[in-house]
Amino acid sequence: MRIATWNVNSIRTRAGRALGLLQRHDLDVLALQETKCTDAQFPVEPFEQAGYQVARHGLNQWNGVAIISRAGLEDVRTGFPGMPGWGDPEPAPEARALGARCGGVDVWSLYIPNGRELDNPHYAYKLGWLARLRDAAAGWLAAAPQAQILLTGDWNVAPRDEDVWDMAAFEGKTHVSPAERAAFEAIVAAGYADVVRPYAPGPGTYTYWDYQKLRFPRREGMRIDFALASPAAAGRVTGAFIDRDERKGKGASDHAPVVVELG
Repeated sequence: MRIATWNVNSIRTRAGRALGLLQRHDLDVLALQETKCTDAQFPVEPFEQAGYQVARHGLNQWNGVAIISRAGLEDVRTGFPGMPGWGDPEPAPEARALGARCGGVDVWSLYIPNGRELDNPHYAYKLGWLARLRDAAAGWLAAAPQAQILLTGDWNVAPRDEDVWDMAAFEGKTHVSPAERAAFEAIVAAGYADVVRPYAPGPGTYTYWDYQKLRFPRREGMRIDFALASPAAAGRVTGAFIDRDERKGKGASDHAPVVVELG
């Protein structure tokens, strides 16, 4: 079974690339983030014609998550218990989390808030979001220790210094702050292992390159897209890789897909 996660940065713009990715890597499941469309606007038909089912959650032109599967699509869940919302004066849940059971694996497509700046309210929102995700994920394992769970997506956190091209360039910025890294590691400590890094170690192994300042050709990237697996799912992993080539060419997303193979 082959499962991938990819911040597509607009599915309507890159539906063809997503279909090509499915075919090129013979994917069974593709978790997408930043689809940037409502459910009604999602281009479902091309994927269904290719033999896939589509679950999507989009509220407007921002955020948005989806799961595309040919391995079944059951128990679809929008959001997770306790997931914080954003907005003033009444916070509302954003389209940032979608879960479904695909071939016996509970796959989650997650788009963690960016945080913006360390003194921005969005940073506190991000930390709270990660904390509630940790609580929910720990609860799933406590209720079913043998559950196969894969938390995939754009985490907007670089957990290690080697996950950015130059730590000096990130001084005083989000994605690398101690609090964000601690929030990420709390989910790992809850029982979820990074199953990609052993097969695609750093430094210099990135999943995101900003469109600005020629970051991609200069190899100035960040590793912020991950697949964290429960023990039962991690025990099935036989390989993983980052499709850096998908970041190349005209019309590419600023993220590369991350692929996990389960035996």
